[in-house]
Amino acid sequence: MADHQHAAMYRAAIEAFNQGDVAGMQEAMADDIEWWEIGASEPIRGKEALMTAMQDDMGKWEITAELHDVVANDEHLIALIEAKATRGDGKVLNYRTAEIHHLSADGRITHRWAFSDDTQAIIDFFS
Repeated sequence: MADHQHAAMYRAAIEAFNQGDVAGMQEAMADDIEWWEIGASEPIRGKEALMTAMQDDMGKWEITAELHDVVANDEHLIALIEAKATRGDGKVLNYRTAEIHHLSADGRITHRWAFSDDTQAIIDFFS
């Protein structure tokens, strides 16, 4: 069975992310995206603000994401991810997330929520 078009789009976005292709990753996002990070009380609002936040974090750590699975329909997408984060000081964190996305009519991500197997470890690692 072939991927839903939104699942295929997400696979391409994760591949772009892992290759450091920011433009390729941005193609999947709506301009007015709300990006909820694990442990944050407020989302990052807007693609420009999200890209600025990600660029500000470059050099502090590197994250690679292995997509375990993704399911999608015309409005939603859920991805299961195994991630590895490496800080500049060499400390490593391996973790799993369930990424939940709401999609616009044109198939771009408008909202992102993530849930992890160890929320506190993620908060501690990235703070």
